[in-house]
Amino acid sequence: MKIIAEIGQAHEGSLGILHSYIDALAQTGVDAIKFQTHIAHAESSEYEPFRVKFSYEDATRYDYWNRMEFSQEQWKGIKNHCDEVGVEFISSPFSNAAVDLLEEAGVSAYKIGSGEVTNLLMLEKIARTTKPVILSSGMSSFDELDTSVQFLKERDIDVSVLQCTTAYPTKPEEWGLNVIDALKTRYGVPVGFSDHSGDIFACLAAAAKGAEILEFHAVFDKRMFGPDTKASLTIDEIARLVEGVRAIEIALSHPVDKQDNNRFGTLKSIFEKSLALNKDLQAGHVLTFDDLEAKKPKGYGIDASQWQQAIGKKLKTDKIAWDFLTKEDIDE
Repeated sequence: MKIIAEIGQAHEGSLGILHSYIDALAQTGVDAIKFQTHIAHAESSEYEPFRVKFSYEDATRYDYWNRMEFSQEQWKGIKNHCDEVGVEFISSPFSNAAVDLLEEAGVSAYKIGSGEVTNLLMLEKIARTTKPVILSSGMSSFDELDTSVQFLKERDIDVSVLQCTTAYPTKPEEWGLNVIDALKTRYGVPVGFSDHSGDIFACLAAAAKGAEILEFHAVFDKRMFGPDTKASLTIDEIARLVEGVRAIEIALSHPVDKQDNNRFGTLKSIFEKSLALNKDLQAGHVLTFDDLEAKKPKGYGIDASQWQQAIGKKLKTDKIAWDFLTKEDIDE
């Protein structure tokens, strides 16, 4: 299972903060770090509205994307840093120009954000690189996904699809875990889960459902400024999530055979029980249900599971309370 932590815009346009995220995330055990590559003049215009009026620094959304940019050399340095700490470098481009920049930097795969799934112009640009593509389905209908998945398959691109709900943060009733199986059946490609819930539960559930890729936003502290912080996981949460996902992977790869309980033989002999009598009884007494108790361990009397064999049978000898009841104590 590939685990991808997304820095997104959590760096707030600071190269130093971005590199700090790389170092911190590398310690959590994630497989890849995903970035967003913005080139304001190529992807946006003065007419783009703010999704949320959240910024004290930016008069327009265009200004915000401009502040999120890094140079070609800086992207090369980001990629090199990922290599140094042993994590895969993945990014989401938002323009054809960004694809050119990422190709020069040496990106290993492209993540397509929910708002770009229908951008067939950019998908064609990416397809010409022959790199793997991960599609996020957050805002897409099946019809739209059908078009984009087929578009990429026709170009022999290694494509994966993530179930995603574009809501920040995403409520449990919006996770859409059922869609994971639907995507697998519909497309026959690796399927994963892109999370915006702000907690580790959704990804753990998706892992148990068989998701092959997990993606989520990372942040140093959820009180930090930024559009995605409430929907992100902290570094400590990510480390805990990775631990949980790896445990789930082990569990899923080791199915338990409930027909075979041989390894519990010793424990069964300790915890299972034998029939006993709960009162003093004389020889000739006809046993009833109310005469019986079950006591540990197994093997000192008739198995408690066979209690019905004793009902209606006569005692051959006197018995005192809490004695075990054996087959030799009763008439056949």
